[in-house]
Amino acid sequence: MTVVINIIVSVIVMIALQYIGMIVFNFITPFKDMEELKKGNVAVGLALGGKFISTAIILGVAAYTNSSIWFMMLWFAIGYVCLIAAYLIFDWLTPGFKTSEQLVKGNVAVGVLLFSVYLGFAFAISSLII
Repeated sequence: MTVVINIIVSVIVMIALQYIGMIVFNFITPFKDMEELKKGNVAVGLALGGKFISTAIILGVAAYTNSSIWFMMLWFAIGYVCLIAAYLIFDWLTPGFKTSEQLVKGNVAVGVLLFSVYLGFAFAISSLII
């Protein structure tokens, strides 16, 4: 019975962390993700999908490598901060254009690029989680 309770609590915590992660990412973008999705903005959809999958990868590795929910949450937070930092550095290193402006314009190439950047950084960051 204890195992079942631990699994249920872990799943609830993971869902909450994933949701919080998506909210935080929404705050660092200067546009509203859901409004852009309602408009059919594929570029934003790709970037948002990349954020979701990347957050899930980091969360999954944090859960897999830690038997304690507290350590899982700690390592997720560390990995998530690294993911946000990677995005901000990437945005800073592309001085020719602002990625957020390109996404709002519907630039699908930038959406695919950001999806890939998020995914690549998530794999790299998750390898650091112990």
